[in-house]
Amino acid sequence: MKSVALLSGGLDSAVSLAQGRLETEPVLALTFDYGQKAAVRECEAGARLSRHWGIEHRVVGLPFLAGITATALVRGEVPEPAPDLLDDPESAARTAEQVWVPNRNGLFINVAAGFAESLGAGLIITGFNREEAVTFPDNSPEFVAAANQALAYSCARRVRIVSYTQRLAKVEIVQLGRRLGVPFQWVWSCYRGGLEPCGRCESCLRSLRAFERAGEAS
Repeated sequence: MKSVALLSGGLDSAVSLAQGRLETEPVLALTFDYGQKAAVRECEAGARLSRHWGIEHRVVGLPFLAGITATALVRGEVPEPAPDLLDDPESAARTAEQVWVPNRNGLFINVAAGFAESLGAGLIITGFNREEAVTFPDNSPEFVAAANQALAYSCARRVRIVSYTQRLAKVEIVQLGRRLGVPFQWVWSCYRGGLEPCGRCESCLRSLRAFERAGEAS
């Protein structure tokens, strides 16, 4: 079955797409630019990964999204939680509130569904994970199930979402990515857009912890 991938260039989306290549035929990878600080780096990562796997890559601009959100991903200070509080529910909830973008995944999925239907693709590959589903409801299996119900009505051809990383913790995603040969050197998971990942935002901290644990387990 043909598929369209949501490829932010981060760890989860890269590994989910790598697994999806074994089970589907990806015909397009989409990276979104909504004015986020990491937009340039994410688009570069998406393009490099797509070239590596021989998949067409396209950047979709959603400039209006930056204008309707106060998220730290677009403006203001990016939160830097203490590494030992990553799994603390209250700390994680505060960080999630600061980086929340209104209906971001809902918008991305619906745009991808339009491309998928026009290309005759039946699947949208997403990169969700078990850890962040605790504080980001649009990463959860319940969200995917509900979105698939909506897509059954909004698409004339059957299009549904699949995430090959959704039930995995970050360390398990790293381990899967290693088995699949994902070029981690091209992945960009940082909330910021500097020359190097900041190593202090929540996304960096979760990725660093996952690689450290995966190294210990190997």
